[in-house]
Amino acid sequence: MNAPVEDFQLSNAQREEVIAELRKVLPDHLVLDDTERKKPYECDGLSLYRQLPMVVVLPETEHQVIQILQLAKRLNVPVVARGAGTGLSGGAQPHPAGILLGMAKFNRIIHIDQIARKAIVQPGVRNLAISEAVAHLNLYYAPDPSSQIACTIGGNVAENSGGVHCLKYGLTVHNVMKVRGLTMDGEVVEFGSEAPDTPGLDLLNLVVGSEGMLVVVTEVTVKLVPKPALAQVIMASFDDVAKAGDSVAAVIAAGIIPAGLEMMDQRASRMVEPFVNAGYDTEAAAILLLESDGTPEEVAEEIETMSQVLRGSGATAIKVSQTEAERIRFWAGRKNAFPAAGRISPDYYCMDGTIPRRRLADVLNAITAMESKYGLRCANVFHAGDGNLHPLIMFDANIPDEVKRAEDFGFEILELCVEVGGTVTGEHGVGIEKINQMCVQFSRAELDAFFAVKKAFDEPGLLNPGKAIPTLHRCAEYGRMHVHKGEMPFSDLPRF
Repeated sequence: MNAPVEDFQLSNAQREEVIAELRKVLPDHLVLDDTERKKPYECDGLSLYRQLPMVVVLPETEHQVIQILQLAKRLNVPVVARGAGTGLSGGAQPHPAGILLGMAKFNRIIHIDQIARKAIVQPGVRNLAISEAVAHLNLYYAPDPSSQIACTIGGNVAENSGGVHCLKYGLTVHNVMKVRGLTMDGEVVEFGSEAPDTPGLDLLNLVVGSEGMLVVVTEVTVKLVPKPALAQVIMASFDDVAKAGDSVAAVIAAGIIPAGLEMMDQRASRMVEPFVNAGYDTEAAAILLLESDGTPEEVAEEIETMSQVLRGSGATAIKVSQTEAERIRFWAGRKNAFPAAGRISPDYYCMDGTIPRRRLADVLNAITAMESKYGLRCANVFHAGDGNLHPLIMFDANIPDEVKRAEDFGFEILELCVEVGGTVTGEHGVGIEKINQMCVQFSRAELDAFFAVKKAFDEPGLLNPGKAIPTLHRCAEYGRMHVHKGEMPFSDLPRF
């Protein structure tokens, strides 16, 4: 089972033994055990929660990773794998009595096959680096998270990351052919195949999105796609958030799958515009960004059809990018929403719930009401095409009460997502951030199934313990807490 964090405790003598054993496996400079050098690893992009690891190791070869895992298994020490640390759910938060396994040195692009349109890369390769490496071949790697300049493929696989073009081109799981990894026993395993399909159970789709709880990824084979001949973006303005939300469903209902379909409310647009100068309509209550790509003829027809649907849905203004530079500028604004929030607020908390598209307007109106309830601002930016919300709750961590209010605000958004038929995460993962909301979404039978999968790969629960799957005891406590406060929004509480 996935053991709770508190189940792993080591004495000072045991800690010294672990570090001494690691120094037998790795050169001294690849083992970091002093506080100063461990500090950068105390959290991932979710800086609200921090924890120093017992030790950080930075292996350079797969054989070294095998030795580290076998050592940890023998000494019963937890291991948390980490890529670039850009994750937003605390999935790479270290264990206080564990080894933080940094995979940043696995940063080579091993092979590029132009004919088969694939690339074999190590997990520490940056997302954007793949597209840069194959640009001269007129190819690129489709998933493009906002952090693509820094995030790594290993982290993308762990969290099943998406991006602004996920509606048409899919998430990481749709763009990965094969994953090579190591179990907690140090055994080499491969999932998927370079063929269109592979016999047996579909374990590739199980591993992608497993948040480092099943294997440590050491190699990934990704799909490459041809660059379209042309791409253009529509920026549509709306005087009402509900109209913008409803127009998303109208576009999809018209049989159009845009290459990208993003939405930003007025607070988000006004937050981003001074930072990026993207050319956004900051007077609109909400804007939609819709991209069409393909041949010039296909793009012209799709842009015209989408424009008609948007006008029929109440768009007050429509602007179409006329140059590639303008198209990139439109997307730069959306992709820089997170850093832009850092310019106007000391701290922000980025959520990641997913809802049915038809409920976008309802949920956005509910979030507005929550702003008054918690006394905090929230900017809404999200992948409107697949209903993946990214509300940015702004607060000041120096004010303890604001930290608690920000957490409660975020938790209520996630539970609302479940209530309207959605899920607590679309691409950021569960990690430690959403583990309580897993109790709301899943039944005991479903959680038991998750535990069974975890046990099949990692019986002692040493890989990334305390993440993603809540213990039944934790769910019972969470349910009782909310029932006592009268806050649980559902009648079908999990029975634990």
